[in-house]
Amino acid sequence: MLLPLAPARPHAPALLPAPPAAARPARLWASGGLARGAGGGVRRGALASEKPPAVAAAETAGGGEEAGGGGGVYDAIVVGSGIGGLVAATQLAAKGARVLVLEKYLIPGGSSGYYRRDGFTFDVGSSVMFGFSDKGNLNLITQALEAVGRRMQVLPDPSTVHFHLPGDLSVLVHRKYEDFLNELISKFPHEEEGILQFYGTCWKIFNSLNSLELKSLEEPLYLFGQFFQKPLECLTLAYYLPQNAGDIARKFIKDQKLLSFIDAECFIVSTVNALQTPMINASMVLCDRHFGGINYPVGGVGGIATSLADGLVDKGSEIRYKANVTNVILENGKAVGVRLSNGKEFFAKTVISNATRWDTFGKLLKDKELPEEEKNFQKNYVKAPSFLSIHMGVKASVLPAGTDCHHFVLEDDWNNLEKPYGSIFLSIPTVLDPSLAPEGHHILHIFTTAGIEDWEGLSRKEYEEKKEAVANEIIIRLEKKLFPGLQDSIVLKEVGSPKTHRRFLARNDGTYGPMPRGKPKGLLAMPFNTTSIDGLYCVGDSCFPGQGVIAVAFSGVMCAHRVAADIGLEQRSPVLDAGLLGLLRWLRTLA
Repeated sequence: MLLPLAPARPHAPALLPAPPAAARPARLWASGGLARGAGGGVRRGALASEKPPAVAAAETAGGGEEAGGGGGVYDAIVVGSGIGGLVAATQLAAKGARVLVLEKYLIPGGSSGYYRRDGFTFDVGSSVMFGFSDKGNLNLITQALEAVGRRMQVLPDPSTVHFHLPGDLSVLVHRKYEDFLNELISKFPHEEEGILQFYGTCWKIFNSLNSLELKSLEEPLYLFGQFFQKPLECLTLAYYLPQNAGDIARKFIKDQKLLSFIDAECFIVSTVNALQTPMINASMVLCDRHFGGINYPVGGVGGIATSLADGLVDKGSEIRYKANVTNVILENGKAVGVRLSNGKEFFAKTVISNATRWDTFGKLLKDKELPEEEKNFQKNYVKAPSFLSIHMGVKASVLPAGTDCHHFVLEDDWNNLEKPYGSIFLSIPTVLDPSLAPEGHHILHIFTTAGIEDWEGLSRKEYEEKKEAVANEIIIRLEKKLFPGLQDSIVLKEVGSPKTHRRFLARNDGTYGPMPRGKPKGLLAMPFNTTSIDGLYCVGDSCFPGQGVIAVAFSGVMCAHRVAADIGLEQRSPVLDAGLLGLLRWLRTLA
């Protein structure tokens, strides 16, 4: 499927075509990346002296800290330009708000950013893109781009992921739902009825969600309007809101191996097993991969954030890079602006933090006592582990013909699923878009969960040696399981540890997001966008509905709607607001 392209503006291209080898930006994984040169020797990737056009143009358009502050009072300041923050910003700009986005790094995107090295364009995070179709209400990336007049060309992935699991269980998740069902039932013929009932329940939830206009659940006029228009769908979602995927699966399925497969299905989305994954989250992903499908943006995932930033500027708002926010400014208990590391201050009617809640309340508001709601959040959720990332350029000959784009590998023991380095996720985006790599080469993006505590207290030499040793172990596992000769095919290798994620993505301990301490009551305990501090909102993966691209985009849409109502750009009812917020807080206490 191809979506038509909007013309690219000169200051920030909508797409990111693979550059020539000379166009090499300042390194994202700057610490300890290794490369194998054409002569066969392993070398460390050199720091580029020039900047790619996208970065240089973005700095010119938005200005960094050196460009100066001021600009009057904005309707909203957004701290961070991850997908959640950019969706919130662009949705507000599309409603007529004047928005300022402040990004610490050189380019937008956060975990959905990109970097380039020796002719390779690497996605920083996942290459599995949900929400990019042309139908339904859950195509939130498409909608976010269209709101600011942007479109991107995408490539349909014929599958979502190929599972390689213990006991030589191999399951390919086909784009067509019927093909996936047939494959899974062929592996577990005695559980055909249970498979149909579990995934059928997922579709019941997905169809209910997909039928609604998605806005803020904290805005009562919207909620009541949706309920009167779609009462059965709303009641369905309310029924499943406090439930988890693992409990639903166990109602229909008895085979432990099949239940473990469903754990793996949930793990690649939420980094926890099915018993800890809210059923609504699981249903969004397990169905949208068939309804809208996985669609990869031509030029790389980084083009999404670049296009959103471009559209934001088109709407008269601003994005500034190299703008390191260190404090949220409070006056009489209300958030009124932010302060940068260089002392410059910006002011707005509202402040939206795209940082994690740990960073928001532990760093940006470090001088303020932790609000009771945040104490409750931290009682219910802990920081999920980070990742070890390995980005590699390899000779194309090492991949067999017909290799799938995405793979999940858990070789021997189901108990290793959630352990550090236990399972491996692999993306090969050049299977879909060869322009990301030089001719005759592919990109392998490998990541596995890892805790930052495993990387602390090391000398520089020990740290570099550990990165190389752990990465080589992972590569050897993939060589044995999938691609014989993989090690000898490597022409470029860059390794990022949890410390790398913490440094460049500004995420507390490099965390992937929140993870329930125990078995949660679905999404009941997950906080929404408003906070106990007047004028301060949160957006991203530590807000409802949680982790993943489609979830953080949903968070951005909801946040923009709530903020727009609060600043007078959307209709609101203060009396209903107070009642609804009180009800939501009471429901969270039940969790």
